Amino acid sequence: MTRDIDVVLPCLNEAEALPWVLSRMPEGFRPIVVDNASTDDSAAIARRHGAHVVEAPQRGFGAACHTGLVAATADLVCVMDADASLDPGDLPRLLADLHHAGPALVLGRRRPVGRGAWPLHARLGNTVLARSLNRRAGTALHDLGPMRAARRADLLALELADRRFGYPLEMVLRAAAAGWRIGEVDVPYRPRTGRSKVTGTVGGTVRAVRDMRRVLAEVSGAAP
Repeated sequence: MTRDIDVVLPCLNEAEALPWVLSRMPEGFRPIVVDNASTDDSAAIARRHGAHVVEAPQRGFGAACHTGLVAATADLVCVMDADASLDPGDLPRLLADLHHAGPALVLGRRRPVGRGAWPLHARLGNTVLARSLNRRAGTALHDLGPMRAARRADLLALELADRRFGYPLEMVLRAAAAGWRIGEVDVPYRPRTGRSKVTGTVGGTVRAVRDMRRVLAEVSGAAP
């Protein structure tokens, strides 16, 4: 079957989670694992499970996402975490909302499933940022979730500049400013596999929120 949807999976030491994630990739979806300087066997495991692997030597979540976006060749592109907290089987539900006229961005709204899936500190930080975003961009989002779907050409046209944790927020801000249709679909959110680098730790959450607040100020032209 000809693959017509690319799935960008930013990856930093996700050797334990990748087999589950890649084994659940729907037919017609091509996984692109972006190895962001992993020190484990993530790249080798990804290749063994049929993924296309590209290297993103510049460390940073945004750097990994954008490297994958540039490497993608399909018209439709999805982005999601590679830590098994999100199920690739839910991606078709996001894509179903893209088949309309005009640029669009669909986000997966995380619904926690299982104990420890979404720590309170991370959920509170997300809520505050989403409210700030909605006030300034005129959106009506509940979550700045990492599972997303859009057309590749439209995303590239946004000329996203952040290469850290602010990348997902910048995507929504610039899409809203460009008049895109932005929506969200509920998706289950499970406890991640392996050690958390961001939402599972207070320090990681603080760094992510700080990056996003910086992007919010820079792109919207107002202090958060």
